[in-house]
Amino acid sequence: MSTPKEIWPLWLDQQFWERLDRIESRHQRIQSEHDTRRRGLESCPDTQDIELQRAWQRYCEVIAELERTTAEFETLHAERN
Repeated sequence: MSTPKEIWPLWLDQQFWERLDRIESRHQRIQSEHDTRRRGLESCPDTQDIELQRAWQRYCEVIAELERTTAEFETLHAERN
């Protein structure tokens, strides 16, 4: 579904997409660091602690939600172009 540019909300201008691209780049760097840290934590025997496991699970859920939201923005961006 394509929407004419004239009826897109003001916040969907080119500056918005440039900012989104910068945020996505930062997100990808953070995601890479997250993966590195996760692998290190998973190899550590101290991960048997239940509270640490719960906190880690919640963190992973938040990262997954961030990825879903980013994908939605990318879909909007693709539809606009």
